[in-house]
Amino acid sequence: MKRATTAAVTALLLLLPTAASASPRPTWVGAWATSPTTVPASDTTAFEDQTLRQVVRLSVGGGTVRVRLSNEFGSQPLVIGEAHVARRAGTGSAVQPGSDRRLSFGGRPSATLPPGTPLLSDPVALPVDADSDLVISIHLPQRTLGNTVHAFPFQDGYVAAGNVTGRAEITPTAVLGKWHFLTGVSVTGGKRGSTVVAFGDSITDGAETTRGANRRWPDVLARRFQDERSLRHLGVVNEGISGNRLLHDPNPPAGHPAEGYAAYFGQAALRRFDRDVLAQPGVGHVVVLLGVNDLGHPGTSAPLTEKVTAQDIIGAHRQLIARAHDQGLRIHGGTITPFRGDTFGFFSPENEAARQTVNHWIRTGGEYDGVIDFDRAVRDPHLPDRLLPAYDSGDHLHPNDAGMAAMAEAVPLRLFR
Repeated sequence: MKRATTAAVTALLLLLPTAASASPRPTWVGAWATSPTTVPASDTTAFEDQTLRQVVRLSVGGGTVRVRLSNEFGSQPLVIGEAHVARRAGTGSAVQPGSDRRLSFGGRPSATLPPGTPLLSDPVALPVDADSDLVISIHLPQRTLGNTVHAFPFQDGYVAAGNVTGRAEITPTAVLGKWHFLTGVSVTGGKRGSTVVAFGDSITDGAETTRGANRRWPDVLARRFQDERSLRHLGVVNEGISGNRLLHDPNPPAGHPAEGYAAYFGQAALRRFDRDVLAQPGVGHVVVLLGVNDLGHPGTSAPLTEKVTAQDIIGAHRQLIARAHDQGLRIHGGTITPFRGDTFGFFSPENEAARQTVNHWIRTGGEYDGVIDFDRAVRDPHLPDRLLPAYDSGDHLHPNDAGMAAMAEAVPLRLFR
C-alpha cells in the first residue's frame, strides 16, 4: 500500500510544471513614466466625446508594450471608451501606418477607473526602439474633468473631436499642454532588464528645456545607457514634478497667486515615493535630486511656518534611503544645484548655508549607495553659488539644455553596472 501511494505521488509530481519547464513571466522595464498631480480649483479643463493623443519618448526598446492610466486624483469614475498605441510618424500627431494597436483591459476594449485608482492595459505586441516616440490615444466618451495631470510635460499633445483613436491622421482641435490620465509605459526587456527612476523636482522634470526636444537630464542619461552595450537593458523613467518638495504638500497662502498653480507641485516626495518609485516595473535604482524647493518655497509660494533646516532635509533623505533599501533598491543622491540670483526669491545666505550643509552630507555621509555631484557639474567655478552662465536658462535656477547635458554626463555609469 505504501509503495502504491509513493508511486502515485511521484507520478503526480511529474505532471506538475517545474521551475525550469514553467513559462517564465516577462520582464517588464519602465520605458517612460510621469508623476500625476491634482489641479487647482481654477483649472476647469474638461473633455467630452474627444480623443486625447499624447506623445512620449521611450528610454528603452522592447517587443511588447503595456500602458498605465490613472484616475488617482479624480472625484468621479474615469470612462475610457477606447485606447490605442502606435509608433509616431514625424513630429506631429500622425502615427506610422501599420503600427497601430488597440489596447484592452482585462480582455475588454474599454474600461472604467474608480476615483483614486490606476489601471494597467493588457500587453500588446509592438516592437519599439529606444529613444523613439510612442503615441497613446484615448477616447473619453463622457464629460470628464481633466483633474489627474502632469502639468509641465514640455511636450505637446493633441485633442480631436470624436473617437479617432485608431486613425493614422487626425485633425487636432487643440494642443494639449499637459499629460492627462497617462502615467506610464513599460516594455518587455531581456533577462537583465531594470528601471532607473529619476526622482526629483523641476530640474529633473525638465523646466526651461526646449519643448518637444527631450533634453531633460534623464533623457540624456537614457541615451548614454543606450550608447553602452552593457547598459542597454536599463530604462529611465522621469518622476520629477516641478515645484515638488520633500517634506510638504502644496500649501499656498490664502490670496497668494500660487493658489492658481501650487496644486501642480504634487504631493510631498516622502508621500509619493511608494507610488512613483517602488511601484515602477522592474525598478532597481533611484536617483534623488530634491531639496531646493524645501528651502525656497517658504515665504514665496508657501507659508513661512513651513521653513525647514538642513537637518530636516537630511532626515527626509534618510527616510528615502531606508525605504529604498527596505525594498532591495540601490539609491543614489544628487547634490542640490546653485541658485544665487534666482528670479523666484529662493536665494538667501541662510538657504545657501543649508544647501552647502546638505550637499556636504550627501558627498561625505556614506549613506547613499552612490553620489552624483550635479552641483559641481553646473556651477560657476569662480562663483560656486551660481549656475555657470553657459548652463543658465536665464532664471538662475534651472539649467538649460547644455546644463542638462552636463548633469547627465556627471552621472557615473559605474553605479549601474
